[in-house]
Amino acid sequence: MNKYGYRFSFGPWNIHEGADPFGPPVRASVTFEDKLSVYRELGFDAVQFHDDDAVPELDDLSPAEIRQEARAMRRKLEENGLVAEFVAPRLWEKPITIDGGFTANDPAVRAYAIDRTKKAVDIGRELDTHLMVWWLAREGTYMREAKDAVKATHHLIEALNAVLEYDPEVRIAIEPKPNEPMDLAYIPTMGHGLALGMQSKDPARVGVLMESAHAVLAGLDPADEISFALAFGKLWSVHLNDQNGLKFDQDRSFGSVDLRRAFNQVRVLDENRFWEIGMIGLDVKAIRTQLADVSTKHLRNSLDTFLRLVEVSRAIDRQTVEELIAARDYEELDWLILQSLMGA
Repeated sequence: MNKYGYRFSFGPWNIHEGADPFGPPVRASVTFEDKLSVYRELGFDAVQFHDDDAVPELDDLSPAEIRQEARAMRRKLEENGLVAEFVAPRLWEKPITIDGGFTANDPAVRAYAIDRTKKAVDIGRELDTHLMVWWLAREGTYMREAKDAVKATHHLIEALNAVLEYDPEVRIAIEPKPNEPMDLAYIPTMGHGLALGMQSKDPARVGVLMESAHAVLAGLDPADEISFALAFGKLWSVHLNDQNGLKFDQDRSFGSVDLRRAFNQVRVLDENRFWEIGMIGLDVKAIRTQLADVSTKHLRNSLDTFLRLVEVSRAIDRQTVEELIAARDYEELDWLILQSLMGA
């Protein structure tokens, strides 16, 4: 653990082959075991899991087989000095969920999505984590007239309640995103996620996960989204990265595009003692042209940037800041922050 007490995580998908919608892979695949060996080397403590990262092909397995495979994965984590941060159901890659899982028009697909999510709960239990993340990837539409958004919202609440009833210990963190892969997502922001959770049968067990790029894609500032969730004690995890404007979800290294935007995310997390609340999750991808033998530097860079910005934030004289605010000398405050970020 670093001297500030923060714990860090990333998902196995953050070491990847570099394929995109317009081109094939550019790097060789790395086995899951080889990825695990990189975690501690880079200073990470935990693994983020989709359900089938932990138990491949789980739809073809019995409940007993799923538990057995999950226990085997937990042993691998322990052998590498790691833990699982969360398990997320992957509901967007099956052919039947092309029109969504929880919000599909077909009730049989909605039933599948809830059943699959319950299997993810079982996996999390075996991995000794009760935190589940919901990235609602296809819970939206490409055409507003193709779905009833009112009914879809109630379907999401029904799914929340079904999972909360299934396991009295599970905690669900909703990860909002405004678009991609669906053009029109039903839960695009922290506020939407929190409002949905408050309508569940147990709001105390529903929170949110903030991803930097998703906030930018919604036209919002990630630090404000973090602050809003923290204000209600509902920020249970983060996916820090960066984003070059309103484009596709780039998952750039944290702080690589907008260092001040990254600073303000770190500042609000640190001032609210987030190290006592949850882990600092990264969801970053190597630039596509990065060579395979140096294709984990985006993870190293992101973690080191976070810790360096903690140092910068804590080094700023608080009394000076308060005096400048009281005097309404915001230009001088601006200059103080800029100097700090420039190392002056």
